[in-house]
Amino acid sequence: MKLTIALLAGDGIGPEVIDQAVKVCNAVATKFSHEIDWRPALTGAAAIDAVGDPYPEETHEICISSDAVLFGAIGHPKYDHDPSAKVRPEQGLLKMRKKLGLFANVRPTFTFPSLIDKSPLKKERIEGTDLVFLRELTGGIYFGERGRKDGGHTAYDTCTYTRKEVERLARKGFELAQKRSGKLCCVDKANVLESSRLWRETVQQLEKEYPDVSVSYEFVDAVAMRLVQWPNEYDVLITENLFGDILTDEASVISGSMGLMPSASVGESIGLYEPIHGSYPQAAGKDIANPLATVLSAAMMFEDFGLAEEAGAIREVVHRSLEQGMVTEDLADGKKTYGTSEVGDWLAAHL
Repeated sequence: MKLTIALLAGDGIGPEVIDQAVKVCNAVATKFSHEIDWRPALTGAAAIDAVGDPYPEETHEICISSDAVLFGAIGHPKYDHDPSAKVRPEQGLLKMRKKLGLFANVRPTFTFPSLIDKSPLKKERIEGTDLVFLRELTGGIYFGERGRKDGGHTAYDTCTYTRKEVERLARKGFELAQKRSGKLCCVDKANVLESSRLWRETVQQLEKEYPDVSVSYEFVDAVAMRLVQWPNEYDVLITENLFGDILTDEASVISGSMGLMPSASVGESIGLYEPIHGSYPQAAGKDIANPLATVLSAAMMFEDFGLAEEAGAIREVVHRSLEQGMVTEDLADGKKTYGTSEVGDWLAAHL
């Protein structure tokens, strides 16, 4: 198979972890007789510095003419610490999601047997955890009307959803649950928010079309509590943009490191694959960043191409690297530490 993949390294540690994912993907391509055409493009702070736009039109054209997008991370302290900045790296991410129609963020959370003691949660609480969040990405409070009034002393952000937006995300949740254990949880705040009541109504109406899926409805604050008490009771969870943003970061600590969890953002056609962590600018250029989340995101990409054996090969070699202690400093636990590039080289070689 010939694949054209847009390569958006972004900022901070993004270029370093992306480099390792490229090594692994190229090794997979060689092993399974595929051909990959990598198409680099600018985004985030790097794009602002270069052309003044965090998601330039040239980058968008490269993305829409590719089969998938492999993405690193965006963000830079000079924008984080300047609330008056008119252009920010994160605006590029929101713009990219909207223009590419990436309305569903797929965020798995699972544990690694060799790292079970790395989690801040008790072993008996997290063993067997294997859940997936589907977070709506292109609606809600992040895209609603916002502004200031009363001379700037009052600020407002509006959460708006249409039934169509909720339904398309919910259908993906039902379909994913059918492929897994048949359990779906709709996370909302329907006791308070009108937008959440629309979510609940819409999902309830869809239930009859998926009789093989067992559906539960839970308030977001309850899920926030239960995620750290009984995470292995969940399978597929669907929720709106803001709730999903918060809950998926909470869930990421279950595995023991944000450097381990992959994600995908998908729509009707193209998919974007990225690690869940940020740009971690303090570590940029030090060769210490954990590349495994990016590598596992590439595995999700191959799986979505229908290349399950290739995806499995990547996951298997990642598990082996952890078992054999080929890890960056965040996982070393006082033992020998390897650099970002060394881990990438090891993974590619052992494929």
